Amino acid sequence: MITVCFTVDAEPDCPPYLTGWRGMAEGVPALLDMLRDEGVPATFFTTGDAARGFPEHVRRLVAEGHELASHGMTHRAFPTLDPGEAEREVREASELLRAHAPVTAFRAPYLRMPDRYLPLLEADGYLVDSSRGKYKPADWQPSAPTSLVRLPASVTSSWLRLSAPVRDPVLLRLSSPVVLFVHPWELVDLRRAPIPWDCRAGTGPGALERIREVVALFRERGARFLRISEAASAGREEPR
Repeated sequence: MITVCFTVDAEPDCPPYLTGWRGMAEGVPALLDMLRDEGVPATFFTTGDAARGFPEHVRRLVAEGHELASHGMTHRAFPTLDPGEAEREVREASELLRAHAPVTAFRAPYLRMPDRYLPLLEADGYLVDSSRGKYKPADWQPSAPTSLVRLPASVTSSWLRLSAPVRDPVLLRLSSPVVLFVHPWELVDLRRAPIPWDCRAGTGPGALERIREVVALFRERGARFLRISEAASAGREEPR
């Protein structure tokens, strides 16, 4: 049986190009409604700033059974940070998010977490890291030894906004566990925003319907949807 982890990067609108929060204000409620209707548990990798600005959304996602996870404090890129800055990004987000729920999974902004900072996650009680992308050549090299279970994203979020004939054959070839991710700002119409074309194409209300189609695609094939920490635990228990 294929396992699918549906994950959400709850962050400012399309960083570093924009600075608004329409995705959090408008996209998160719509996404939570869809997940509730479809009965899909999700993992919300949430920045500390997003949680501080929209605590009602964090309370709702926790109350509805989704997993709260960390996306750093401010969405700064970890490769640009010195050790002290990186430690603060991890620690401050952890303290803020853990006031709402246990948090043991982490995803670095831009899917870029230098190996030298993995010990920061280990020291702060993280068990799972999802800061790599299978589709990114830079991440094809083995990572440093770590106690973290590393579950990379399987495909870029923009792929989910494509039409079914282009999108679905690729999705169905992904290996389990399939880690999908979306951004709440993708549900806001940014087609004329000054951002790269792959970020703005297909954004808006239609993006939510395409995401719903992806959920149906995997469900029709008997997939089980797990929160990312559940998928990590299941992977540890499976015979090698």
